[in-house]
Amino acid sequence: MTGFESMTNVDGSISRTVDARVPVMDRGFLYGDSIYEVFRTYRGIPLFYDEHWKRFENSAALIRMQLGLTSEQMAEEIRQTVVATNAASLGRDVYVRYTMTRGEGPVDLFPDPKLTTRYVIIVKELHTWRADLYSEGVSLAIPEVRRNPTNALDPNIKGGNYLNNVLGVLQARELGADDCVMLNSAGLVTESSNSNVFFVIDDRIVTPADNAGNLRGLTKTAVHDACGARGVSTIERDIYGEELDAATECFITSATREVMPVKSLRLAGGAELGFPAGGGPLTRRVMQCYQEYLSDYLDAHATESYFE
Repeated sequence: MTGFESMTNVDGSISRTVDARVPVMDRGFLYGDSIYEVFRTYRGIPLFYDEHWKRFENSAALIRMQLGLTSEQMAEEIRQTVVATNAASLGRDVYVRYTMTRGEGPVDLFPDPKLTTRYVIIVKELHTWRADLYSEGVSLAIPEVRRNPTNALDPNIKGGNYLNNVLGVLQARELGADDCVMLNSAGLVTESSNSNVFFVIDDRIVTPADNAGNLRGLTKTAVHDACGARGVSTIERDIYGEELDAATECFITSATREVMPVKSLRLAGGAELGFPAGGGPLTRRVMQCYQEYLSDYLDAHATESYFE
């Protein structure tokens, strides 16, 4: 093979992604009874692999799943799958999603403790976001659907059941936006459909606290660390939807988006806020801090590259 080919590893069997199969009786398919993580590579270096694995372990603990692989075993399976794509010889960075389901069993909500977990690793071409989403920004809207309460389905279970988020982004698209910002039942801001969200309110960079019901984003944590090390203050606190009309800047963060500016936000009442194209001064400063942080991280982890 001379070109790039997306490949998938199902329990150690690597094939083209278009040919990969999981049994229909797998609980990940039947019930969304699974957990997953996503990361991207830079120069072949897996970004935040150890942090992703710790979050994976936490998701497993929250749903009472025994992991069938160690961190080292998963890392090796991922490496073999990346090699099979031909990404290394092409020097092409990739998107990696690894999933573990509770396994294959009868159509029964109660999971038999004797089930054997199944892992699936998908390695595909890295998504390229449109240039205008950085030069102008992404548009967001607050949908009517509310975020799952933490005592019903904890958002820190990064699992295969994403229907709450799907409904949020569907409603946002119907409102003419690219993505959503979801409130919880108390009216607190939580997160976007699959990104964390930050605002500038009263010249302060703020982001929702964990207790509002949002995933503890690894890019969000990296942004805190990157900014803190460079003298830029970021604050986690409760943010009510009613406060957002005072926001002057906004951006979202995720593994593949990095720091993406927001150009507009449709509020719950229908009013629309506009933000500076390409991000205001604080958003641009955060983008710079994160890029510097990434550069330092990649230099420190150069030996972990899949391209070696």
